[in-house]
Amino acid sequence: MTRRRHGWWRAVCFGPLAFVALAGGQVAAAQDATTSLRGVVYVDSNANGQRDEGESGLAQAKVSNGRDIAISDAEGRYRLPVRGGDTVFLIKPPGIDLPRGADGMPAFWRHHFPQGSPVLRYGRIGPSPIGTGDFAVQLVAREASQRLEVLLFGDPQPKTVRDVGYFERDIVEPILQAPQAAPTDLGLSLGDIASDDLSLLPEVKRVTARLGLPWLHLPGNHDLDFDATRDEDSLLSYRAQFGPDSFAWEERLASFVLLDDVIYQPGAAPGYVGGLRADQFEFLENYLASLPRDRWLVVAAHIPFHDADAGQETFRRADRERLFGLLKPFRRVLLLSSHAHAQRHHFHRAVDGWHGAEPLHEYVVGASCGGFWSGLPDASGIPDARMNDGTPNGYARLSIDAEHYRLRWHVARDTSDARMSLHAPRVLRRGSYPTFAVSANVYMGMDDTRVEFRVDAGEWKPMTRAARADPALLALNAQDDAALDLRSFDRAVEARASTHLWRGVLPTNLAAGEHRIEVRAFDRWDGEVRAETTYRLADFTPPP
Repeated sequence: MTRRRHGWWRAVCFGPLAFVALAGGQVAAAQDATTSLRGVVYVDSNANGQRDEGESGLAQAKVSNGRDIAISDAEGRYRLPVRGGDTVFLIKPPGIDLPRGADGMPAFWRHHFPQGSPVLRYGRIGPSPIGTGDFAVQLVAREASQRLEVLLFGDPQPKTVRDVGYFERDIVEPILQAPQAAPTDLGLSLGDIASDDLSLLPEVKRVTARLGLPWLHLPGNHDLDFDATRDEDSLLSYRAQFGPDSFAWEERLASFVLLDDVIYQPGAAPGYVGGLRADQFEFLENYLASLPRDRWLVVAAHIPFHDADAGQETFRRADRERLFGLLKPFRRVLLLSSHAHAQRHHFHRAVDGWHGAEPLHEYVVGASCGGFWSGLPDASGIPDARMNDGTPNGYARLSIDAEHYRLRWHVARDTSDARMSLHAPRVLRRGSYPTFAVSANVYMGMDDTRVEFRVDAGEWKPMTRAARADPALLALNAQDDAALDLRSFDRAVEARASTHLWRGVLPTNLAAGEHRIEVRAFDRWDGEVRAETTYRLADFTPPP
């Protein structure tokens, strides 16, 4: 980004209307447009979905075609270049509500496909010229809160209608039934809304809309139209349901940028890679240039911005470095992603291309479907669904105030709100060499998390962080291996090394009998959290 002496951005005027571009940027995108869209952002006072006499326009509202940004004038009017295939969207301003569509989702976008889109397996976007481009907003009457509460779903990813039912009963309905300490303001689904069967997208949307929140969706690699012949057409089915694949949304305490970061590579291996398109960078440069630098900025995508494995470029490094260059001027930035079906906190540093004063935190949100809705069903018929790092499936909550944010993982249908799970051998031989351990899977554990254990209320001792698979999931894998018949529709996912597992070696020089194990972990946001279990020491008696 080029900084000019007289400010970060400038407005190029079209009569009384403003079109925003970066200083030094190009406004030439307009010459490639098939039409010049004129519209009004107005306050729909009676919520009837149309502009009536006396309903005023909203000034300083931002409208985008996914590249350029127009800012409305004092009467709410704007003008924007629009090409065929664009999705035009309103960037919701802080302190404003948006009307909901018939599907329960926020009505903030519309397509411009004058000739319609290509026909694909799951349908198409029919001929849809954009028309006037008016957007309705509604003023918020409630008092401004000192905290912003956001629900985060990673990978609902149903394969079948049955899986949609699991999502509804395991995730959505318990949230509806649980008492909330604070009202929830917003919801984000971070991709893989379906699992290749895109006919399920409307059903997942319907179920999610039951929460009654403004809910924003992102596409994932399992939301692609795999019969598309190019990346530009690979999200047509998704866009038909959810609108833009990359956009922004503003709340009073934070700005959110949601990005499709799945680059489809038809015919190549792998078939996709993490990265960003040229038009997305154009949008980012224009949008970020209009934001204050000291406000919270949350950037969300599906594929993690860091590389999953050393030596494997799962997110294009050049794109990451360019993105990080745009984010560097901001004081408060949080990255969100999903995709991994495991939980992880990654702190970007210079080795990743981040050169800020402090490491840049990326939270890889666990999957709502866990391990793809796999594993043994419980009494309600819902699969165990734990993830490959042993974390139970569920959802996360992000809380933001003016200076800080907090994150918490909520296990699906767990009324105890457990923060960790323990695994210990049931019995050890008294006096045997002490080598067997209690393992603590601390779901939100990080590199600097302190975890300790004690036996029989004795002295607290440090536990050692171990890059190992969760032993409880390994045990399930072994049981599935040994079974002569299928134990579930899909067996539990294969255990992989966890980034948040700690071990403490159990003493064997105690009296015979049962012994109590207590574990405490010090969560970055919630302080001390505890769990407990037992093990037994016995003397070995050889068989006669």
